[in-house]
Amino acid sequence: MDDIRFAHAAGDDWRRILAECLERLGALGPDHRLGFVYAADKFAGELADIASALRVATPIKDWVGTVGIGICATGQEYFDRPALALMVAAADPEEYRLLPSLERDTRPMKNAHGQWIERSRPSLALVHGDPRAACVPQLIEGLAEEIGFVVGGLTCSRTNFPQLAGEVNEGGVSGVLFAGDVAVATGLSQGCSPIGPVRRATECDGNIVSTIDGRPALDVFKEDIGETLSRDLRRAAGFIHAALPVKGSDTGDYTVRNLTGIDQRRGLIAIGANLAQGDPILFVRRDKQAAEQDLDRMLRQLKQRTRGAAPKGGIYVSCVARGPNLFGPDSEELRSIKHALGEFPLVGFFANGEISHSRLYGYTGVLTLFL
Repeated sequence: MDDIRFAHAAGDDWRRILAECLERLGALGPDHRLGFVYAADKFAGELADIASALRVATPIKDWVGTVGIGICATGQEYFDRPALALMVAAADPEEYRLLPSLERDTRPMKNAHGQWIERSRPSLALVHGDPRAACVPQLIEGLAEEIGFVVGGLTCSRTNFPQLAGEVNEGGVSGVLFAGDVAVATGLSQGCSPIGPVRRATECDGNIVSTIDGRPALDVFKEDIGETLSRDLRRAAGFIHAALPVKGSDTGDYTVRNLTGIDQRRGLIAIGANLAQGDPILFVRRDKQAAEQDLDRMLRQLKQRTRGAAPKGGIYVSCVARGPNLFGPDSEELRSIKHALGEFPLVGFFANGEISHSRLYGYTGVLTLFL
C-alpha cells in the first residue's frame, strides 16, 4: 500500500461533491487499485451510482465503503451533513482481496479466495456490517478465527443500509482482506468509564437480569449509580450503560451494551445482550473526560508503535454517540487524532457499532493505520 491520497467535500448534490473530491485526488495511475468511499446517509440510495461513477472516472475498480450519519476525514467531521470522503491507494494485486458479502458463515470467502488466503496469510479484515442482521457478531467471530484480526463498523443510516465491496449489498458483512505483509496498526478507545466494581449476574434469563451478586439487580444498579440518579432512572438510562468484561483481557477491556428496560416493581433490568449465570457485569458512564483521556492513551500507544512516523493512511470508525455528541461540535475527536499523529490521509464514518478484534463494541473509536 503506497501513494495513499484522500479527499472530502460536503453538499446536497453528490455528483458535484464527487467531482470536487476527484479533482482534489488528482491524476491516478494504473497502480491505484483500491479505494474507500464513505457517504452520508442522505446518499444511501445513491451509493451504487456513486460507486459506478467512481469506476468510470478513475482506474480503480475495487471500492469498499458504507454510509453513516456522520463522515470522518483528517481533522474534520461532517456530522448529520451530506458529505463524501474518499481514500485511494496504490496496491499490489496480491496485497488485498475484496471480501464478498457473508450472511451465514465464511464459506463464500474461502470459495472466492482460498488459494490467496493460503498464499498471502491475511492478518486483517476491514469490514462493514448491517446492524439489522442478527448474524453479524457470529460472522465477526468466524472471520477473526480465519483471519486473525477484524476491524470496521456497522452501517448507520436513517434510510437504507448499503455496504460496498465491489458490489453494493445489504445484510451480513463485507469488506476487504489485507495480506499479512501489509503493515498496519490498530487501536481501540473506550468512551465510557466504570462507576462500580465488576459484579456477577447470579440470576438471568437471556438479556433480563434478575439478581446481581445474589441481590435484586435493580438494587445493585441504584447502589452503583448513586442516590441522585436513582431518583430519575429515565435520566440515568441516557448515559449509564451495562458493560461486559472481555474474558482474558489484560487491559480491563469491556464491551458496552445499552440498558433496554427497567422493571421497578420486580427489581429487574434488561440490557442489549444475553447473559448466562455467573457472567461478569459492571455499570459504566458515558463521560467526555474519560473518553478524551482514553483517546489520548490510544493515540500515544499508536505513536509509540509507529515510532513517531506519520502513517501512510488510516480508517477511523467512531460510535455515532461520540463525535459532537461527546467531544464537542468543532471536530474535536478527529482533530485530536491529527494533533497526535500528524497530517495523513484519513477517512471513516460514525457507526452503529464498532468492530475490533473479534467483537462488536459500542461507544468506542477504532483506528486502523497503514504504515
